[in-house]
Amino acid sequence: MIEFYNSKTRQKEKFQPLKKEVGLYTCGPTVYDYAHIGNLKAYIFEDVLKRVLQDNGYKVKHVMNITDVGHLVSDDDTGEDKVEKKAKEKSMDAWELTRLYTEEFKKDIKKLNIKDPDIFVKATETIKEQIKLIKTLEEKGFTYEIEDGIYFDTSKLDNYGKMANLDQREAGKRIEMKDKKNPTDFALWKFSRPGENRQMEWDSPWGVGFPGWHTECVVMAEKNLGIPFDIHCGGIDHVEIHHPNEIAQSKAAFGKNPANFWMHSEFLTVEGEKMSKSKGNFYTLKDIIKNYTPLAYRYLILNSHYRSKVNFSTEAMSGAENSLKKMKERVINLGNEKGDPSSKYKDKFLKAVNNDLNTPQALKVTWNLLKDKDLNDSVKLATVIDFDKVLGLDLNKEVEIPKKVKELAEKREEYREDKKYEKADNLRSKINDLGYDIEDVKDGYKLKKI
Repeated sequence: MIEFYNSKTRQKEKFQPLKKEVGLYTCGPTVYDYAHIGNLKAYIFEDVLKRVLQDNGYKVKHVMNITDVGHLVSDDDTGEDKVEKKAKEKSMDAWELTRLYTEEFKKDIKKLNIKDPDIFVKATETIKEQIKLIKTLEEKGFTYEIEDGIYFDTSKLDNYGKMANLDQREAGKRIEMKDKKNPTDFALWKFSRPGENRQMEWDSPWGVGFPGWHTECVVMAEKNLGIPFDIHCGGIDHVEIHHPNEIAQSKAAFGKNPANFWMHSEFLTVEGEKMSKSKGNFYTLKDIIKNYTPLAYRYLILNSHYRSKVNFSTEAMSGAENSLKKMKERVINLGNEKGDPSSKYKDKFLKAVNNDLNTPQALKVTWNLLKDKDLNDSVKLATVIDFDKVLGLDLNKEVEIPKKVKELAEKREEYREDKKYEKADNLRSKINDLGYDIEDVKDGYKLKKI
């Protein structure tokens, strides 16, 4: 049985897919800059989620959006478009800018062993569909027009913002009201301002402009997965504004909540504060891999539950790097002979990850497996490789045995076959001097880190 915490109901629930294939939608990056490692924390969580589902035998159709237009500096529909703002600062073509940072994002997730979604979909690829959705909402009486755009009237929908208790907010507490009817109303289509000279804008029935950020995800999810689908994921900051606004549009247009499960990753913090570009306290993956391996960061994130905050520090990264290195050395020392996985440990591992993705417990099970003196190495190797389908730490790859050590081991094997045991013993000593021990086994030899 798999249980996930559902943000919609604020409790853990048994997961049952709607169809044989699990529909998974994950909110992707806004590609105006490099993703910071706080953003990447969420993508590691979503990758583990997908891997756990697959490990339980489910096929998964994973869709991730690329927001390349419409995300304003403030989530409250104020300020400049992030892409347009950055393009001006860099004197770049906005389309070129988004292509650049989309590719950089894909490079980052590859380094972290995050599997690509089945479908990447750009917001700019679905403008017609977004206009169609807004027209549907207009026909059903959920929209109104003010000076800067077309807005969704949240008062027309019962239980708006239930997931985040938004219906309890006082008028004007979150944002300036301006001409909006309600403080929680949000933009569906923003008009290009006179003299703004936007690079990304389109004609619409309401005037030239661009879609609102909250509308994009509704369309991209419905187009590729249908509604309802199984699981919608994102960062914890989406609980308050973005995801309630997606739910509102879906209920108004289609009469349905778009997803059965809503799952959210907690923040990465620096000195107790949320890591964010606006605060200037962020690190990119490029920053941390100057001193650490990318998978050390993945290990750091797996060592905390996805619904827990993680405080980033050089001390934490060093600890993760050392732990991962030791784990890999233990796996390397198991040799190459692979038996059958241990059902006892597999059951413990599944119990951990199927309990709302308890990766800290899953790592503990992995360590206990590697330290178990009653299991032979071939069983340990097969089991840890099986676990790594979920962990994604490349545990049976690297720490790479140096080329020199391998060459000496091969030469020693030749001496043993020729019964030149004294020369073989001399090479064993040289291998030991390089920090490795060599054990003779039935089909050859096994190298271990001393």
